[in-house]
Amino acid sequence: MSDPQQHAVLEGWYTLGPQPHLIGSRCLSCGSYFFPRLSTFCRNPLCEGERFEELPLSRTGRIWSYTNACYQPPPPYVSPQPFVPFAIAAVELERERMIVLGQVVAGVQVERLKIGMPVELVLETLYREGGQDKLVWKWQPVDQP
Repeated sequence: MSDPQQHAVLEGWYTLGPQPHLIGSRCLSCGSYFFPRLSTFCRNPLCEGERFEELPLSRTGRIWSYTNACYQPPPPYVSPQPFVPFAIAAVELERERMIVLGQVVAGVQVERLKIGMPVELVLETLYREGGQDKLVWKWQPVDQP
């Protein structure tokens, strides 16, 4: 159960709660996965599918690529003042084998990231508004033994 004072920055893109998932879709004709979800036509150029099932995507994956954001993104992005650079990771989802971009959790800079590093999806507060936490998905490195 999610906290009533916590809300998604992008409604319908991910679930809230202790085990969050991105919400994607899968083409019923070719089986291709998509995020954000589709409802009109399949983006696979070899498919003419128009029917999709909505489903939760894998919460885990491996870093495919990464970079840092050293500049403040323009509106409508809301960033803390003063702006603090952050890392961004392109993650290959475990089951779907598709790449999804997202910020890396606060406090983890690019120097710590490595290609192939396992990560999991978590939620963090992007900003507060009207006494509510506005949550966004981020990638958190999974500690390895």
